[in-house]
Amino acid sequence: MNITRLGTERRRMSKIVIHNDTIYLCGQVAEDASADIKQQTQTMLAKVDDLLVQAGSDRKHILSATIYIKDMKYFSEMNEVWDAWVIEGYAPARACVQAQMARPELLVEISVTAAVCE
Repeated sequence: MNITRLGTERRRMSKIVIHNDTIYLCGQVAEDASADIKQQTQTMLAKVDDLLVQAGSDRKHILSATIYIKDMKYFSEMNEVWDAWVIEGYAPARACVQAQMARPELLVEISVTAAVCE
């Protein structure tokens, strides 16, 4: 069993865990929590891109994504950004649920599982 953990500065979690050829990213949120839902979604997805590169992957290799949204009233705006970010023909399995955020100003969070690029 081969497990690699990256970004382990925080004792409670790793930013990236790679098991064999599967990558698990910890939940990602926006850089600027005071921004609107579109900006929060854009910066959150940019962080996913960066972490995937660090792990040896990219958005074409995302297997699944779970999106946590503070309020479903933001669903359409979040999806506009998501739809522009997902590469046509490479959409992952996805779930989107309304959830209470860790901090009240956060509007969206994502958790991603991806395959390592070969």
